[in-house]
Amino acid sequence: MITYSLQSGSNGNAIYVEAGDVRLLFDAGISGKTAEGRMRVRGHEIRDVTALIISHDHADHMRCAGIYQRKFGLPIHMSVRTHQAYRENLGALKNVRYFEVGQSLRFGSVIVHTVPTPHDAADGSVFVVEHDGRRLGILTDLGHAFDALGRLLPTLDAAYLESNYDPNMLAAGPYPPHLQARIRGSGGHLSNQESAALVRESARRLQWVVLSHLSEQNNRPELALETHRREVGPRFPLYVASRYDLGPLMRL
Repeated sequence: MITYSLQSGSNGNAIYVEAGDVRLLFDAGISGKTAEGRMRVRGHEIRDVTALIISHDHADHMRCAGIYQRKFGLPIHMSVRTHQAYRENLGALKNVRYFEVGQSLRFGSVIVHTVPTPHDAADGSVFVVEHDGRRLGILTDLGHAFDALGRLLPTLDAAYLESNYDPNMLAAGPYPPHLQARIRGSGGHLSNQESAALVRESARRLQWVVLSHLSEQNNRPELALETHRREVGPRFPLYVASRYDLGPLMRL
């Protein structure tokens, strides 16, 4: 299995996963032109993608889903409630395949497990991609460190894991009180400290973690890494998904 983030953050999200002859794209928050160009840097063609799978209805995850279908012919997999919540922004769609959050999807030899989250979306989910005995988590926009997440992480071999904000930066930053409360709240995002505690509890099986969905205003990559290093030590493989470009090419 190989994977990389095309971009990760509130300015747009998309993650590529390839396992066997199956090529999956998770979320469509960046332009079709950008996604196509960044995949070509890695030698991949977006038109070869087997399926586009949408996690939830927020614009940074699905604003360009309609374009991906009309321009590149990708079938879109999402929940009915996610589609309904964002329908007016997508334009005409011809190939939508609905799933219920909690359901597992099969693409050839690859299984994608969908897991519900408490994030403040219409019907949010995260994903576990399973192939040949290996399990990759795509875990962002989590709401909070809910119980099922703590049980899920120890079953994974690797993960993209949200590490959105530093509490001190958030408190001292430019966001108004209501937005700070939303980010810290049960439907918001995970802090560096919350993410690091989850990695510490699951580090025995995990081969690597890519810290993802970092805030531009309330976090810094070096701060997220430092917080995690304190919890899991200097040798555990940690990486950061870029807000502006391709993330690291990862193998599992």
